[in-house]
Amino acid sequence: MAASDENVFSVTQITSYIKEILESSFQTIKIEGEISNFRPSSAGHIYFTLKDENAQIKAVMFRGASFSLDFKPKDGDKVRCTGSLSVYAPQGSYQIIVNKMEPVGNGNILQMLEMRKQKLAKEGLFDSARKKPLPEFPKTIGVVTSPTGAAIQDILNVAARRNKSVNIIVLPAIVQGEGADKTIAKMIEIANFYKLCDLLIVGRGGGSLEDLLPFSEEIVVRAVAESEIPVISAVGHEIDWALCDYSADRRAPTPSAAAEMAIPLQSEIYQNIKYYKDDLYLQIKNKIENKKLLIKTFSPENMEIRFRNILHPIKNKIQNCISILENASPQTILNRGYSMVTDENGNVIRDSDSVNSGETLFIKPAKGQIEVQVK
Repeated sequence: MAASDENVFSVTQITSYIKEILESSFQTIKIEGEISNFRPSSAGHIYFTLKDENAQIKAVMFRGASFSLDFKPKDGDKVRCTGSLSVYAPQGSYQIIVNKMEPVGNGNILQMLEMRKQKLAKEGLFDSARKKPLPEFPKTIGVVTSPTGAAIQDILNVAARRNKSVNIIVLPAIVQGEGADKTIAKMIEIANFYKLCDLLIVGRGGGSLEDLLPFSEEIVVRAVAESEIPVISAVGHEIDWALCDYSADRRAPTPSAAAEMAIPLQSEIYQNIKYYKDDLYLQIKNKIENKKLLIKTFSPENMEIRFRNILHPIKNKIQNCISILENASPQTILNRGYSMVTDENGNVIRDSDSVNSGETLFIKPAKGQIEVQVK
């Protein structure tokens, strides 16, 4: 039987009726639940979700009410909220506007994590004696994270700025939701089995306590602890944490900070090489001057013999140093027939895919420079 026109409501009408019924029926209400997805705003308002085992409700505590808080709420806290229900018509959703909030104990997730932490700590997985030093000059860094997340982009940006010669390989993993822990652990195992890198960064960007849970699962914590490759844990933002932070060799507050920690600054490497080169030249010069002074004290009869005996190893050492320095010189490489190609900004071209048709390039052989145009 078809409904009559009198029984047809517009979306606005039905939402208005629901709003009137809810808001008039629940002008003051108390709700207990666990805080999730806690998001304080710069304006002083607090947005979060209250949840239990079977349901959840959005909540907001406006700036004026938040000033009355005598504790710092966070994800996982179990709280009692007093307020009123409100319907937000543009989104067709309802929420509780909180006027008062008080803690009633830790949430189930935090209790579970604390118990798991104590268990794994007793097994020795977090002992400092297990920690491995990070390599000073890693050639390849593996990153276990989502290939489409913000974390990998942050790491790549830091790598491009600090040292373009360091290779970054992505070991793609699901970083939240069902099955995420297994893929994270599997990627760590693959990196170790095939010896894919010198250092591993395991992590993701920020999220709620539930979003970060895979990095606290036993399978992931154990995979990090058992990794023969040194591991930096970089889960979430600075205030976030996961149990793999404790089993990793180092913990970084963010993925970007992990990249800063792992990748040596190329300019500092060049500066150190120059320092050691200058120091080597100075030591050689001083030794020669000292030998000259010693020679003056020798008698004419034995001067030549002693001079040869003293000078021979020094000469060999100097020649070795000169050979080492000459072989390390870029000009030596160019003299062998190689050339260096740069763009108009002086950037070295390492990949043909980075060059566009019609672009002007400069080829630098051992002598002179050639200007070419890409076809």
